[in-house]
Amino acid sequence: MPISLHQNIKSEGELGLWNITEPPSYFLRRLKPQGDEADQLDRLKGKSRRLEWMAVRWLLHKMSGRRKRSVCLKDEFGKPHLVDSTYEISFSHSKQLVAVIAAPVSCGVDIQNITPSVERIAHKFMSDKEMESLKPKTRQEHLHVYWGAKEALYKAYGRKKLEFKEHIIIEPFPYNLKKGKCKGHVIKGNFSATYTLCYQKIDNHMLVYCLRTN
Repeated sequence: MPISLHQNIKSEGELGLWNITEPPSYFLRRLKPQGDEADQLDRLKGKSRRLEWMAVRWLLHKMSGRRKRSVCLKDEFGKPHLVDSTYEISFSHSKQLVAVIAAPVSCGVDIQNITPSVERIAHKFMSDKEMESLKPKTRQEHLHVYWGAKEALYKAYGRKKLEFKEHIIIEPFPYNLKKGKCKGHVIKGNFSATYTLCYQKIDNHMLVYCLRTN
């Protein structure tokens, strides 16, 4: 189906969301991956992973408005990048949805299906201060914002080896039912960066993206 969300964001960035209803052949015919991209796709196992790989790249191209598609590869840490652009990019997927962000600054995106199972892993990514900001009525959705925010910051950092509780800090914030903003930090060794985070509930999914501000 067509792009289900496409919006301009600060710093001349763009955010997009695609609801996959097409078969793999739809994307393959349009992408025509070659060289390193074709090798990447060939190494992927499973129909769903291959479909997500193709869908995010097609969404990224449609968002760009270009006639010629930019080649998208991964660096040594697995972070995606465009070979002919200085824009930072990030991908995410959940069930049939894929999300893409592109911006001239460090950025990340995450989309999560809202599920009660988040409670079982909350202790792995939530600090005591973050937990104290939760309210009973909105606890589950609020947890998904924290989780998505930390996933987005992890992707923006792009070099792995980050502990969600130790190195990724979200300033506690009140949860808004439909959409809102908060602030996050990645601090590890000599590295320190601050990001603005925006979140939005879309049906039963939580979409979160981040843009570096310092």
